[in-house]
This record gives sequence, C-alpha cells and structure tokens, in this order.
Amino acid sequence: MLNPDGVYLGNYRCSLMGFDLNRHWQEPSPWVHPTLHAVKQLIVQLSQDAKVGLEFYIDVHAHSTMMNGFMYGNVFEEEERVQRQAVFPRLLCQNAPDFSFSNTSFNRDVVKAGTGRRFLGGLLDDMSYCYTLEVSFYSYMAAGSTAPVPYTEDTYMNLGRNVARTFLDYYRHNNFIDDNKPQTPNHINSTEVLSQGRQGNGVGNEKTFGGERGAERKNLGLKD
Repeated sequence: MLNPDGVYLGNYRCSLMGFDLNRHWQEPSPWVHPTLHAVKQLIVQLSQDAKVGLEFYIDVHAHSTMMNGFMYGNVFEEEERVQRQAVFPRLLCQNAPDFSFSNTSFNRDVVKAGTGRRFLGGLLDDMSYCYTLEVSFYSYMAAGSTAPVPYTEDTYMNLGRNVARTFLDYYRHNNFIDDNKPQTPNHINSTEVLSQGRQGNGVGNEKTFGGERGAERKNLGLKD
C-alpha cells in the first residue's frame, strides 16, 4: 500500500497532495512521494546485492472501466525477453477463472514511462519481470459464461490466492520446487505450459533461455 493518506481520504489514485503516485517513479521526492522514494531505494539496494535474486515486481491496481483481472507488461528489444515475460500471465490465466490473457497488454507508451512497471523494467536486469496486475472494480466474465459475475471480497481474495499458486507453478516448472523428487536441471517446454490455456492462448515454440544467473534460471519461451 503506497498511497495510505490518499486512500484514507477515499482516493484510489491520488495522494493527499494530489499526485498520481504511479507516474513519479523516475524521480520520486522524499517529501512529496515518500513511499515511492523509500520503495525505490529498497529495490535499487536489493538489485545491487549479489546475494539477492530480485525476480518479480508486481503492482496491484483497480481498473475503473474494464472487466476481469489482467496484466500490463513491458516491451523490450530482445525477443527472448519478450517471450519469457509472457510466461507468468499465461500460467495465471490457467489458475484464475477471472483472469484474462486476451486483455493483458505489453507496451512502452510514453505516457506510462513514470510507472513502477515501466521504470523498474528498465532498471532491473533481464531476468527480472515487472508487471501491473489490474483488477476490475466491478465484475468478470469467466470462460464460457454469458453474464458478468460481480466481484466480492471473497473473489478478490481468491485472485490473490491464485497469484500465489501461479508463483508455485512457475517455480515448479523451473525446477526450483519439486514435491516428489530432488531438483533436476530439466525444464518443461512451452507446450506443457499452454496445453491447458484459455481465452485464445496459443501453443508456443519450445525454447530455453539463459541469463547472467546461469542455467538454473532458464525460463520458458512462448510465441503469441
């Protein structure tokens, strides 16, 4: 929660001083944007610590017009990085009936340059993944349904649980977690990830990717 004073007043976007905090990540002021300034300093510190692998940054926002949960991600010049970035939202789509991969968007709009997702996507290394998770104020359409389902406190909490399950799946697929046997260097291919996909998720080409952190951090490559 980076906007406690604004939320206390009933705002959902602007702080007590009237700033949209998710537009000031580039140069946050310790006086005007103290929460952003503190979190940015912490993330920079962690990113420079050789003992820390900072792999995910996810903003959680409410959306006032669109339905369902969905994500915004970044666009990069490296095609492999673009493909790897699609893995987590595709896995989340399998776990959460209210999450829409078709509404998920990867962009680098100039107007979004000051967001946490955009700024940190440029700051962190290529094995870090930065997203905004947007969730409708109102309702969602599950696959095969004909009418929107209103969000409740319970269904919002279920989406949170499904995000946690998706982290579990992500690290299982990358063999950091194995319930039945010791960890091995083998990694599943993209067809296994997408075989149960919904909402138009296509099956991707099998690829493996390396990075500065070595073969243990290979990830899955996907083609839309």
